[in-house]
Amino acid sequence: MIRELPDGYELDDDPRRIDVDVVHRYLSEESYWASGRAHAAVLASIEGSQRVVGSYHAGELIGFARVVTDKATFAMLADVFVLPEHRGRGLGVELVREAVDGGPYSDLGWWLTTADAQAFYKKLGFRESSATTTMQRQRRATPAAGG
Repeated sequence: MIRELPDGYELDDDPRRIDVDVVHRYLSEESYWASGRAHAAVLASIEGSQRVVGSYHAGELIGFARVVTDKATFAMLADVFVLPEHRGRGLGVELVREAVDGGPYSDLGWWLTTADAQAFYKKLGFRESSATTTMQRQRRATPAAGG
């Protein structure tokens, strides 16, 4: 799928087109949720996702979203961003719409986590959960080699 947007922007869900270095740089250096994430982990997360959508301008990746799902009951939206210099053009809305509504998992229940973008996602049909408790198990650290 390639979808043209105004002003020379486009969306594409071809995973071969994703510039992993751009995604890694943003996630590890600018995001609050993936600060310090290793390049190998970013690559593995992209390869392990059922769908990735990139936003492009002049052939360069400027936005990203990925989808993780069991393909039957739920889908999760993750690692959504638009580079700061391209914000304010509605690109994030189109990116999320394509990831959620434009793909094969549009009829599933969707969830995401965010610390600061509730108002943005509410405009796209997400709502705050009525769950009273959120639980999380932190990723285990990998033991050092030789130890």
